[in-house]
Amino acid sequence: MNKKQKLTLARIIVAGVLLIIFNFFVDAPKFLKPILFLIPYFVVGYDILLKALKGIKNRQAFDENFLMAVATIGALGLAVWRSGDYVEAIAVMLFYQIGELFQSVAIGKSRKNISALMDIRPDYAMIERDGKLERVDPEEVEIGTVITVTSGEKIPIDGVIVEGHSSLDTGALTGESLPRDVKVGDEVISGCVNLSGVLKIETTREFYDSTASKILDLVENATSRKSKSENFITKFARVYTPAVCYSALALAILPPLFTGNFSQWLYRALTFLVISCPCALVISIPLTFFAGIGGASREGILIKGSNFLESLSKIACVIFDKTGTLTKGVFEVVAVHPDLRDENALLHLAAHVERYSTHPAANALRKAYPNEADDCKIENVEEIPGYGVRAIVNGEEVCVGSSKFMESIGAKWHPCKKSGTIIHIAINKIYAGHVVISDVIKNNSVEAIEKLKSMKIKTVMLTGDSEAVAHEVAEALGIENYYSELLPADKVQKAEELLKNYKVAFVGDGINDAPVLSRADVGIAMGALGSDAAIEAADVVLMDDDPLKISSAIKISRKSMQIVKQNIYFSIGVKLICLALGAVGLANMWLAVFADVGVMVIAVLNAIRVLF
Repeated sequence: MNKKQKLTLARIIVAGVLLIIFNFFVDAPKFLKPILFLIPYFVVGYDILLKALKGIKNRQAFDENFLMAVATIGALGLAVWRSGDYVEAIAVMLFYQIGELFQSVAIGKSRKNISALMDIRPDYAMIERDGKLERVDPEEVEIGTVITVTSGEKIPIDGVIVEGHSSLDTGALTGESLPRDVKVGDEVISGCVNLSGVLKIETTREFYDSTASKILDLVENATSRKSKSENFITKFARVYTPAVCYSALALAILPPLFTGNFSQWLYRALTFLVISCPCALVISIPLTFFAGIGGASREGILIKGSNFLESLSKIACVIFDKTGTLTKGVFEVVAVHPDLRDENALLHLAAHVERYSTHPAANALRKAYPNEADDCKIENVEEIPGYGVRAIVNGEEVCVGSSKFMESIGAKWHPCKKSGTIIHIAINKIYAGHVVISDVIKNNSVEAIEKLKSMKIKTVMLTGDSEAVAHEVAEALGIENYYSELLPADKVQKAEELLKNYKVAFVGDGINDAPVLSRADVGIAMGALGSDAAIEAADVVLMDDDPLKISSAIKISRKSMQIVKQNIYFSIGVKLICLALGAVGLANMWLAVFADVGVMVIAVLNAIRVLF
């Protein structure tokens, strides 16, 4: 509990004790009783009275504070005039404050998951000046500056490690508990905690553009985008509260004109006011969405607003981009088929020839043959755009590249039955074989598709790759609907076709996915490795690039909407029944307390279930 909550709890305890003492143990004269009972009333309710007066002053009187103030003051007036029973009025205020305290604690609990993200905000950056480390404001650090991050410190700005190695705690960003090992040359993002050693990092972004700043901005603005349910409740409360106030006034004035017994009808009107307080709806619905966003953030899923949480619950079709979404987006050698020499020798030659190339295929070849930088003599390296690379290796002419390259030098190549990118190799213009390079399916992709299917959600894959590659990946993942050889505009067109029949979520990571992410009902971006354009265009960001989190996000959204509907039906239903009972005199203040505070407590308890 915070300081304010502890003070409220102390006031509730003091007021409760005084109420018991004055009611059961003090036999005060009749004229002294009102004064005694006003003490616990003001102890527990002075802030409600002040808020009600402030609302009246600002011409915004019709809220729960006004309803509670009028009802309890009226009940005290009736006690002085007629019944002498002061317990009801004070008990109503007491239980109302208990409900408010309970609500405050519940909101604090749901806010905890989001506020934990605020710990990723760095307080400073360390730079070396004149041989000494100096703390500076992260906003003052320019791109290209080398910063130092010691053990236990947060990385303040995105960059590349230029010195040192360590393990990073990425839990605040991704929800994953396993540390990530990093070394020189690795990219690191702000918000991660350096667990060991000293890292020197050359910044690649300014602070405002870094990962931590963007995440904080997303979270801080999430609650500003309200769902349809929240907007409905806000509009409902604006109409509902004045309506019940005027109804209560009519109940207090009109029936006595015909039946007499003014005090009885005034009591019914005051009971009517307490029952009508819309706290349960006004508090529990936004709390449910807030808890849903908080629970998702704990799982490494950033949802940019309550409206997107609501939209997620209605998704019937998920469209996946292939590369970087269902696959790792990193090419690896998956097969070597030699015609001359052995597999190792073929890889050896290919890796040497591709030594200086920046093409993804070259990276895959060098990774497959880690001893590429040996003493082998390489001369006359020539990169031919659209064909490949030619070089002299230990006196032999080696050509590595496409089938067109083989045809241009007269080498008799043959196709490969395995799908993927085929790198052909010729030695002295004689075909030596080929290497198959392919993107690798992510570990959780198969399970992600199975989970979505179990939730009765249609899955579709879109890719710019060839039909053969797309078919192989779709078959491995169990995706029946896929479209290959698509340009970015083609992906938008396919999404448009599906949008005619389904509520669609699109999942992508590249800059070319931004148009489809924007067009879909819900755009989901891979946040860890995804492009800035994709993250900006998306409505939901998966911080660890795990496609399995998509089903988790949809489950959280469906659970949130289920609880929202439960709270709306329960709160309105109970209040309507109790209002009818109060109007005909079958409900007293104690039932009114249940209809107000009891219903609110039940609705709030129901709302925070989303966190679990």
